[in-house]
Amino acid sequence: MRIRTFALAGVCLLAAAARLAAQDPFEIVVYPAATAAPGEWELETHLNYTARGTTAFNGTVAPSQHQTHLTLELTHGIMANWEASAYLLTAHRPGVGAEYAGWRLRSRVHAPLQWKLPVEVGFSVELEAPRPAYGGASPTVELTPILEKRFGNLRLGLNANFERDLGEGEAGGTEEGWEFEPSALVAYRASSVVTAKLEYHGAFGELGSPLPGSAQVHQFFPGVDLRLGDAVTLGLSVGAGTTTVGNRLVFASRFELDL
Repeated sequence: MRIRTFALAGVCLLAAAARLAAQDPFEIVVYPAATAAPGEWELETHLNYTARGTTAFNGTVAPSQHQTHLTLELTHGIMANWEASAYLLTAHRPGVGAEYAGWRLRSRVHAPLQWKLPVEVGFSVELEAPRPAYGGASPTVELTPILEKRFGNLRLGLNANFERDLGEGEAGGTEEGWEFEPSALVAYRASSVVTAKLEYHGAFGELGSPLPGSAQVHQFFPGVDLRLGDAVTLGLSVGAGTTTVGNRLVFASRFELDL
């Protein structure tokens, strides 16, 4: 009986770890607190390649190794301190080729500067409906409190991401609770063109019952943002994972155009 219990616990742990390993390969970013200006449009593309990742299916979720992800994001400033975004997710995986991978909708608000808070504060709500091969059996919702502080050319950012599946039970998704997947940023503006940065992206499991350290995801992305004009920004980074359950080598890029 004891051996059977340990085996069952091990299977559950591996399943949870494998789900965390699929942590958002479509948009590798730490959100700023600020939002687009009223009436402003922004177009972003995120092109990411996983050189070393998972190599076996986890339920319906395909192995991430050698996958390429291209995400198109269109953002509109609705009014002061409020924006909304729509995403189209696409992917290319070995043996399958290019295919549609799902969609997302996101809304973000920013605390007015007139409040004179000690740090900039934002809040994001995101609804995602990925295809099963890229996210599981059900849509997910993500709630993200955002904190940001600037010291001259130095910017510090924190996204406290809480994600949950919207399915109900085995037939419609999972019975898992809220999962904690924080991300953080340290960026230094070296010139009017170059900003050096270091991002952290993690996944700790469910609130109240975090995974052990070896089953958590910890990824670090050193990189650079290049301001190529008044309306164009190019971001480049390389990510390394410190645990075997997550993607261990990822090349990421972001192209932003103010319309």
